[in-house]
Amino acid sequence: MRSLPSLLLIVCLGAVLAACHSKPVAKPATGASQTVTGADAQASAAQSAGAGQGNALGADGSAATQAVASTIYFDYDSSEIKPEFASVVSAHARRLAADKTLHVRLEGNTDERGSAEYNVALGERRAQAVKRALLLQGVLESQLTTISYGRERPVAEGHDESAWAKNRRVEIVKSAGR
Repeated sequence: MRSLPSLLLIVCLGAVLAACHSKPVAKPATGASQTVTGADAQASAAQSAGAGQGNALGADGSAATQAVASTIYFDYDSSEIKPEFASVVSAHARRLAADKTLHVRLEGNTDERGSAEYNVALGERRAQAVKRALLLQGVLESQLTTISYGRERPVAEGHDESAWAKNRRVEIVKSAGR
């Protein structure tokens, strides 16, 4: 378990990154959701480094700190959403369905085990599973973008189940519209 100083450092870093203002990158208008993998993933990694609780969407589309979790965790080698995270998906679906101007990026991640190629594919399957669940609850496809970071963006360093469990996730991150 993390020590209190480490947890405070992570919270402070997230707050600093959330406070940073960056110019949004123009994305091509395709009319459908966009999947990004590999090297393109690195470009948007810095923008979402503060992902987690602080990037949950508020009722007005603003960041609602601690209001709704923004991370969905997965079992080993699985892209099935666990029942305990259904309420997280539903809360985001309600907000997105209520405000069609909101957009999110679904960031798939894996633990360190397996090849880089396998993990990018698994991260994509996880992001797509969350996307399907959101679409079934009334979210427009144009509001969603998926990306897979595979094993490249661990939130927990370590080589044990405790660290791996924290890295097997999809983060729901507010993003700029298309």
